[in-house]
Amino acid sequence: MVHLWRHVPAATRVLEFPVGQEHYELYEEIGKGGAATVYRALCKPLKETVAIKILDFDHEDPDKVAKEVRLMKLVDHVNVLKAHCAFVIGNDLWVVMPFMEAGSFQHILKTAYKDGLRDEAVIRTVLYEALKGLEYLHGQGCIHRDVKAGNILVDSHGAIKLGDLGVSASLFDSGDRRPKRNTITGTPCWMAPEILDMEEGHGYDFKADIWSFGITAIELAHGHAPFSEYPPVKLFLTILTEDPPRLDDIKDQKFSKQFKQMIAKCLVKDPSKDLQQQLLRDRFFKNHKSSCVRALVEKIPSIVGKIPKTVKVNVEHMQAPSNIQDVQKRRYRIISTKGE
Repeated sequence: MVHLWRHVPAATRVLEFPVGQEHYELYEEIGKGGAATVYRALCKPLKETVAIKILDFDHEDPDKVAKEVRLMKLVDHVNVLKAHCAFVIGNDLWVVMPFMEAGSFQHILKTAYKDGLRDEAVIRTVLYEALKGLEYLHGQGCIHRDVKAGNILVDSHGAIKLGDLGVSASLFDSGDRRPKRNTITGTPCWMAPEILDMEEGHGYDFKADIWSFGITAIELAHGHAPFSEYPPVKLFLTILTEDPPRLDDIKDQKFSKQFKQMIAKCLVKDPSKDLQQQLLRDRFFKNHKSSCVRALVEKIPSIVGKIPKTVKVNVEHMQAPSNIQDVQKRRYRIISTKGE
């Protein structure tokens, strides 16, 4: 086992999470994607429920893993998911994180609100809290690049956090600011036009997240992202060539003028316009109340059942990498982020 780092908040040294597989008992799988699987787990010494993300080095880019671990270590904001600690077991990286009992807002939409959240006050608060996390990341020189309901997490108390920093990108490399990124990354329906525009010399920056934020607002209102039923080619062409999506004045009469105007500000096909600093002061976000989100999550199913079901982990496989030199190199890339 390799100890990567342990995060203890500077302001409140309350819980110090232990490093090592023997300190955790895995329960049911609560998420899966790519080379990562997320389990609900129990930190046995602290008797604390956590989420553990296990990434397989054999099927994941070590540089991408290192970046995600580094970001989760460095973030320090109430609306961005951070990690308690991380360590390597054989071929796998274990990242111990807070357990967000209610899951993502994609989960909430699919299980309880397939036609969208009916209460604009809830949408207002969800978006406001997510926007505060997004502004913090931007202030740190980081583009999230995958803002969507599936990456807005909520716990049983209604606390909201942005998650999944695995595809995020920094505009600061080796101390030098890079004004644009040029790689196509994210989830298609939420991608900004400038991400899809491959013309030479074009790139994108923080404002691409604001477009995705506007799409997420429509997703929360309707239960799905615009054009989600389109095949990929038609989807890309629509994003690039058609007018930006909007809430309809007739079909969406239940939503306020302020909400529709806020979305319109986000979905502008002119990446030169920077609205990031203005959005938090937008009229739509006045009178946001966290209590309405807490009331919402109390009514919906949790992402897990009430009775824990222990998952047996193949520890021998984890501790017996097929190519020890390759794994050691990958470990080093992760460990080298410790002092950054």
